[in-house]
Amino acid sequence: MQEVTAVQIDILEASGPTAANDLVAQLEALAKKRGQMPDFASVHYNCLINPEPVMTSLATAGTAAIGASSCGGAMTHTGTTTGLSAFCLSDGGGDYGVCSLAFDEKDPFDVAARATKTALSHANRAGEKPEMIWLAATPGCEESVLLGIESIVGEDTPIVGGSAADNDVSGQWSVLSPDGRHTSGISVAVLFPTGTVSIAYQSGYAPTQITGTATQVTDRILREIDHRPAATVYSDWTKGAVPGTVEPGHSTRPILSQSTFFPLGRPMASDGNDLEYLLAHPATLDDAGGLHMFANIEEGEPLTLMNGSTEGLATRAGRVASLAKATSGTTNTQIAGALVVYCGGCRLALGDEVETVARTLRDEMGTNPFLGVFTFGEQGPMVGHGNLHGNLMISAIIFGH
Repeated sequence: MQEVTAVQIDILEASGPTAANDLVAQLEALAKKRGQMPDFASVHYNCLINPEPVMTSLATAGTAAIGASSCGGAMTHTGTTTGLSAFCLSDGGGDYGVCSLAFDEKDPFDVAARATKTALSHANRAGEKPEMIWLAATPGCEESVLLGIESIVGEDTPIVGGSAADNDVSGQWSVLSPDGRHTSGISVAVLFPTGTVSIAYQSGYAPTQITGTATQVTDRILREIDHRPAATVYSDWTKGAVPGTVEPGHSTRPILSQSTFFPLGRPMASDGNDLEYLLAHPATLDDAGGLHMFANIEEGEPLTLMNGSTEGLATRAGRVASLAKATSGTTNTQIAGALVVYCGGCRLALGDEVETVARTLRDEMGTNPFLGVFTFGEQGPMVGHGNLHGNLMISAIIFGH
């Protein structure tokens, strides 16, 4: 029987044309240091880099590993990187299993359920409830994916993750595991660690006094707010900061960058006096006045215009990490490391200020390692509401020794 040891977390990173081979060499050095390869790894990469040599190395060694592309790279306790990064967890007493499947026009609910069952089987924990699920899916059907996972592990199992991203919303994202790399699919990891796990999931935006109701919705297209074309209402709400019409000769108009500081908030009642908000990010508008969203909105759902600032988005991640620590009473001396999910839209809006995000996380985490990924959709548990999919959100997972 393998001896139970304290959870150890290492963050590896490499950039440039030889990034994948460089990271494989670092993995070999880590294996020499630890006496074996990591038990679990999450690999995140700029979509322009091929991560498969790293995944092959991990799979050959028997590491439970998944990965997903991340907008522009990632961030760690050393700063931001434009290359390839790996969150490596060594835990001799824990159990970890992964699975990656393509959607292939199948029902995402069914694909997610099958991937979760397979991951549990790979962890030799079939039929059991993991401490948490670590998720990466390509954008478009995250709500169905969450329901599919919950059909296997229950609604009370925390599911945390982020949708795969590319550098310019052109669809060059992917997810992967030893089962393969998919441009439309899901990667699921089930975690049964020996150490503690604490989670926080929030946004970095403040509500305004401007509210309305979604009165017509088709799939992820918000067609009407208060019985008026949604794009017109939204443009009025933002005082023209976001355009309300398409340009001549076009059927759609991208508004992702303009709308980043003005998402639509969906109020979620909390146990306290303050409302929390699950955010939805408008990506494009069409010539019929519809807003194409990165998250589902239900017909009849109340909506609040939210407002963000560069300073707020840059510093919020540190506060979310602080909340995750406070949830379990974990101190920095008890932390092995952390995984952080940070919205890729916010990352693009911040530009060079994204270094502040990494710095505030480092200030909160002390000398403990962390890996932050930049995603096009964020999943996490919200107290009293279960596992949710939102946009422009932040989550932090603190792993204790």
